[in-house]
Amino acid sequence: MSRILSFFEPVIIIGGGPVSPDDVALVQQFASKTIAADSGVDRADALGLDVFAVLGDMDSVSPGGLRDNVGKTTRISEQDTTDFEKCIYSSEAPVYLCIGVLEGRMDHQLAALNVLAKYPDRKIILIGPQDITLLCPTDFAVELPIGTRFSLFPLGEVSGVCSNGLAWEMEGLDMNSSGKIATSNRTRTPQVDIRYSHGALLLVLPIETLPELLKSL
Repeated sequence: MSRILSFFEPVIIIGGGPVSPDDVALVQQFASKTIAADSGVDRADALGLDVFAVLGDMDSVSPGGLRDNVGKTTRISEQDTTDFEKCIYSSEAPVYLCIGVLEGRMDHQLAALNVLAKYPDRKIILIGPQDITLLCPTDFAVELPIGTRFSLFPLGEVSGVCSNGLAWEMEGLDMNSSGKIATSNRTRTPQVDIRYSHGALLLVLPIETLPELLKSL
């Protein structure tokens, strides 16, 4: 399907999972427009968050959510993808700040992580109550306070992971989701560099590092 929305600034995606007013306040510091994934519009309405568009198969949104946003709604009927993925492939933005996707149902959370692996060319940040998660670029540098928790988790096979600036450095490490992982590391210097040659590698950071992360992307 061709993309139907185009943004020149970061955009918020709100899913149907739990969302707090703090989540909304955080992402609104960096983005002004919001896409709702299906029943995410009900979350948005409850929080007083105006949405620019509602995308999905519309199988879980409330009748009131549909009625109140009729001019903003696009029904995408295919059933091969989640509503969250529909929002990604139907739009184009420099960065996606995604709330309401890392709490609630575990299958929805796993599906959101799958979307990160499927769209490595997109800068998609999943925002939860404590952490932010994204697909780590293959050559990445970020400045963080010394001692910041810094976790890497492979989605499948990942080859040649090298780091500089962590308490426990990696030099050509091969990782696997059923084998070697690298969670609960921490920063040793103000700048951390990560490189790897192949695969999909998740980066998990504390939520308070979002401003620093956005500067590095």
